[in-house]
Amino acid sequence: MRRELGVSDAVLIGLGSMIGAGIFAALGPAAGAAGSGLLLALALAAVVAYCNATSSARLAALYPRSGGTYIYGRERLGGFWGHLAGWAFIVGKTASCAAMALTIGAYLWPGKERAVAVAAVVALTALNYAGMQKSARLNRAAIAVVLAVLAAVAVTTLTSGGADIARLGLSSDVTIGGVVQASGLLFFAFAGYARIATLGEEVRDPARTIPRAIPIALGITLAVYALVAIAVLTVLGADGLADAAAPLSEAVQAAGSDWLVPVVRVGGAIAALGSLLALILGVSRTTLAMARDRHLPHVLAAVHPRFGVPHRAELAVGTVVAVLAATTDIRGAIGFSSFGVLVYYAITNASAWTLTEEEGRPCRLVPVIGLAGCAVLAFALPLGAVISGIAVLGLGTVLHALREAAARSRH
Repeated sequence: MRRELGVSDAVLIGLGSMIGAGIFAALGPAAGAAGSGLLLALALAAVVAYCNATSSARLAALYPRSGGTYIYGRERLGGFWGHLAGWAFIVGKTASCAAMALTIGAYLWPGKERAVAVAAVVALTALNYAGMQKSARLNRAAIAVVLAVLAAVAVTTLTSGGADIARLGLSSDVTIGGVVQASGLLFFAFAGYARIATLGEEVRDPARTIPRAIPIALGITLAVYALVAIAVLTVLGADGLADAAAPLSEAVQAAGSDWLVPVVRVGGAIAALGSLLALILGVSRTTLAMARDRHLPHVLAAVHPRFGVPHRAELAVGTVVAVLAATTDIRGAIGFSSFGVLVYYAITNASAWTLTEEEGRPCRLVPVIGLAGCAVLAFALPLGAVISGIAVLGLGTVLHALREAAARSRH
């Protein structure tokens, strides 16, 4: 495919995934789990995300092809682990796409969110079909608007008479289990830097661009998350944030700035739109890579001769996401997605452990902390998400076994 993306494009694609998902979709459920320990959960998720980002960057520079950890796991650990990583990514991130589409609908037209969600998926699939540069330009515009809205929310709430720094303190509701579970839910938001790695085949000078873009995107996102989380907590408190259907809108309303509420709603919709755009890009590229190796139907491996995009994979992903958006629930999708993505990054860290110094191996402690952190956060998620996640991974394992058996029978 065409290598058209530079460092700034790659950074913005990562920001589009992370900021859109985290601020407008994950803070509420995370506050419900962690209580007043929300900021501790954010810090824990950030440590695991940093390790995963470092491992991803080193591997992506070595293997600058579409597919991300599907490629890394296959090359470093063997075919099964690559297949499992790709399967976990596609299933988990397809659920993320549905959650983001429903977020767009919830902010733009409450009560009609499913219809709006399906329309958004159709529109973005058509945009992606027309070429990467068009998608990148829309993503840049979305990020600019979202960051402006988030800055307005932070300034308005922190300078309001309703802000109380005492609401940031820890209380008796904090438990280790709650903080760890909240970190797992927040990880749903941090996983956007994977979009940069999965687009490796469309990045200019990937050995230089990817290792620079991933930490820049993650660092900016961490700063934004911390500022906005602190601002919202000072006016709503942990309990108010957990109960809020639209936390940022309710925060500015509690701060006495009703005029800003519609602006925040539009900002939330645009943030989710940018996130959905980047997610569809990442899922379709991993689908392309797995289809090339016949882990998925080979018909999905086609690249459009004019637009240079995996058009069949994009149409297939768009169709599945539209169906899910019409039938699923946002909070359930977040937990399920987090489990799949944490499994994906556990395999990333295991792959990074096998790198040699000549291949750019990170400090040994980085993949160890990343792997252990992913395992702990995954199994600390709500029980329903863990059970459904294990079931889906089991299905992926069965499909791999059937594929291998069919291959042996042909020989």
